[in-house]
Amino acid sequence: MESKELALTCARLADNKKAENITLLDLREPSSVADYFVIVTGANEPHLRAIVDEITESLKEKHNVRPFSSEGARATPWVVLDYFDVLVHVMNDEFRKHYDLEGLWGDAQRVAFEPESSPVATQA
Repeated sequence: MESKELALTCARLADNKKAENITLLDLREPSSVADYFVIVTGANEPHLRAIVDEITESLKEKHNVRPFSSEGARATPWVVLDYFDVLVHVMNDEFRKHYDLEGLWGDAQRVAFEPESSPVATQA
């Protein structure tokens, strides 16, 4: 799976679990750390775990893709899933504001991602 497709898939999977403020950064120009960052916010510890589980389990089952490593325990406010070219940051709002990855990587280009609209919302 190409890195951009993997990043978008991770974002969609996070969206499946109602992750908030989903941001994708294209790091190919400014850095060799990774091709893409996917940064998402969860409301609380169980929500963070649900997002991480959705991403890791769905990628494993549907695409046979596993993270190279995972940093952060299941009960921490920030978990990083390392898929080599894509780093997925799942964090609570406090950590996200404090570490400000979007500001730190301000020279990275944002990748357009629109969460899928709910069928209920479109019927109104």
